[in-house]
Amino acid sequence: MEITEVRVFPVNEEKLKAYVTITLDHCFVIRDLKVIHGNTGLFIAMPAKRRKDGTFKDIAHPLNSDTREKMERTILAEYDRELKKGGAAPARATGTDPHED
Repeated sequence: MEITEVRVFPVNEEKLKAYVTITLDHCFVIRDLKVIHGNTGLFIAMPAKRRKDGTFKDIAHPLNSDTREKMERTILAEYDRELKKGGAAPARATGTDPHED
């Protein structure tokens, strides 16, 4: 499995730093990954759905740590490139909504 595209949509919030959409092998898209600033730095949160009891359950996630680490490295590298390209994370603007196509 290869991550063939990473689209980063920076946001200007305290902990949430960006929404991310990835494409796997040019044929499968996963939306709503998040770049989060936690206590130990940046990490990737998988797309999740709130359950009736208020807890969250991942909708899609890697099945092993090697895949998770590869995804995190690739996504965070693209996040860094996006920030360098545009400076500080901007507020969401027209045309940068991760749900638009």
